[in-house]
Amino acid sequence: MKKRNAFLLICLFYIVSMIVTTEKTYATEAIATPYTYTVVKPENQEGDVGYFNLRMTPGKKQKIQIELKNDVDKEVTVGVEISQAKTNSNGVIEFGPSPIKDDSSLKFDLKKMVTGPEKVVLPPKQKKVLELTIDMPETSYDGILTGGIHLKVIPTKEEEEEKKKQKGVINEYAYLIGLVLKETDTPIEPELELNNVYPGLSNYRNAIFINYSNIQPDFVNDMDIEAQVMKEGSNEILYETKKIKMRMAPNSMIDFPILMNSEKMEPGEYNAHILVSNQEKKWEWTKKFKITKEEADKYNAQDVTLIQERGIDWGLIGLIVSGIIAVFVIIFFIVQVINNSKKKKRKQKKSKKNS
Repeated sequence: MKKRNAFLLICLFYIVSMIVTTEKTYATEAIATPYTYTVVKPENQEGDVGYFNLRMTPGKKQKIQIELKNDVDKEVTVGVEISQAKTNSNGVIEFGPSPIKDDSSLKFDLKKMVTGPEKVVLPPKQKKVLELTIDMPETSYDGILTGGIHLKVIPTKEEEEEKKKQKGVINEYAYLIGLVLKETDTPIEPELELNNVYPGLSNYRNAIFINYSNIQPDFVNDMDIEAQVMKEGSNEILYETKKIKMRMAPNSMIDFPILMNSEKMEPGEYNAHILVSNQEKKWEWTKKFKITKEEADKYNAQDVTLIQERGIDWGLIGLIVSGIIAVFVIIFFIVQVINNSKKKKRKQKKSKKNS
């Protein structure tokens, strides 16, 4: 099992250590990163891998280095950000910057343990060493601390202004270097805890979210989930979902969505039945939860599929048409009154002439 987990870890960081791209809503021609990096492996590096996989000791301070090389004829500024590994709603581990909240079981945060400059300025065609300091906790620690070192070019003010003038999509490139810290080889038994079940939106569609945590300092691999939602007091399944081969980062939580199949969210009391399993263990929970009228109205108004189904609001159109007709009727009567008044005046003038 240890060998298998080590192999999975090596494969994982081989992938995340490669270039990752993000998209933005303005366009220019995609340009590859103007710099490259080399991981300077220290003596406590374990394994021939392209990321930091370090054997640490309690209370130790250690400096790690990444060599950055500017390959272009202009100055390049590289932003540096340390991230804690987290788990997204698809059961995929994110090693880079993420808006996902930290789990309450997280004792040691890499963002606080690893310090260094927020940016590095690279002169044209020159090299510089980025130095980071790892400050390990005084107490011994079983399991894994893991995250990533995110390196991204910071554009100049002129480049930012130029981007604002353009439209479309631009591919922005960044490097993500994995960071794994461990002190012992003590086996960690996986353990999950259910936190909450609540209504919300997944990609602007009504959903019920299952929030649960991996409370142990190790990965949970090959994780399958089956979840159903029923009305309180009923065995009829209203919504259900299944997903296999998910993963969770150490000491992280997941907000897993059960989509409501483009149906309106109805207020009331419900039960969620959840079964999560991998090759080592199973976890099964039943959780009562409530959808309030305020929540149902709020999410129904934002669900894009319901908005599309509502289509044309004939009631509103009827009111608008009625208003337009009423205005024309009023104008018609005003014109008639004015015309009748003019006719009367003409008749009065003719009668005066005849007399």
